[in-house]
Amino acid sequence: MYQTRAYAASSATSPLASTSIPRRDPTEQDVQIEILYSGICHSDLHMVRNEWQSVMPTVYPIVPGHEIVGRVTKVGSSVTRFKPGDLAAVGCLVDSDLSCPQCQADLENLCPNQVLTFNGPDHHGTAPVTYGGYSDSIVVKEHFALHLPSNLDLSGTAPLLCAGITTYSPLRRWGVTAGKKVGIVGLGGLGHMGVKFSHAFGAHTVVFTTSPHKKEDALRLGADEVILSKDAAEMQKHAGTFDFILDTVSADHDVNMYLNMLTHDGTMTIVGANENPMQVSGFALLMGRRNLAGSNIGGIAETQEMLDYCGEKNITADVEVIPIQKANEAYERLLKSDVKYRFCIDMASLKEE
Repeated sequence: MYQTRAYAASSATSPLASTSIPRRDPTEQDVQIEILYSGICHSDLHMVRNEWQSVMPTVYPIVPGHEIVGRVTKVGSSVTRFKPGDLAAVGCLVDSDLSCPQCQADLENLCPNQVLTFNGPDHHGTAPVTYGGYSDSIVVKEHFALHLPSNLDLSGTAPLLCAGITTYSPLRRWGVTAGKKVGIVGLGGLGHMGVKFSHAFGAHTVVFTTSPHKKEDALRLGADEVILSKDAAEMQKHAGTFDFILDTVSADHDVNMYLNMLTHDGTMTIVGANENPMQVSGFALLMGRRNLAGSNIGGIAETQEMLDYCGEKNITADVEVIPIQKANEAYERLLKSDVKYRFCIDMASLKEE
């Protein structure tokens, strides 16, 4: 066991602050990674403030961060895919049982015994729970470490480990390709990645937004059209024409309005995490033989596929890089949607503590 520096919150009302945390020494199956960048996901904020306590209560102290890129510093004796000096990444998962039907199908994200990168059960007994990427280093099983394309900017790559795979997976799963008409609801951290992937897949990509000022950015990111969802006439003009809609909005909103935009056998997939019940009209589904689905991140193999695709197409997230000392300020700005489109922490700043 060794100690490493980190930023942690000690309660739901405490700011993130500098501290020291334990990490296990690498076992024969482990990879030790020096963390270079850690993205800030909205779920970090939710978990730090215990806002999902009915679903996954927070154990304090909490070290958030599951969008991790870095450089391998040490490997265990059984590790074959990494060597010291390699670039590596860690996403939302650091363990699963690897034996259930879901894991056998490369769907570790659906494993009933999955271990999240932070606030998950620490089966190694190093700490009460797993600690995430707002830290100097991390130790993970080789299976859950990912290779990074060497051509991508590392700060823009970090958010791919959550925002990237969260949007890539459903777009692939529901067959988004050239000739399809795809809607992206919301233009935030998730939405901007959905636009980039849908455009790269060749689909006619349309952004739904409530904010007129986002039109220019949506087009820059790859959208073919922008629809103001508050404009009833404009919405009606496109009703029943979409093959697929990706809903990235986590706040309460009317999903029926978007279900009615689907053509027959069209699918709307929810990726925005809202624990409140949704009011879904049976008629919105019945009358067009439409589908409503959900999706969360992706398995390890699919995440690697996504990273490789991003390397091929030179796709990264739009980020604002900050020192870790501004993490609390970033949380407050995140609540106001004051970022385009993801914060990323330069972890070199932690060495200044």
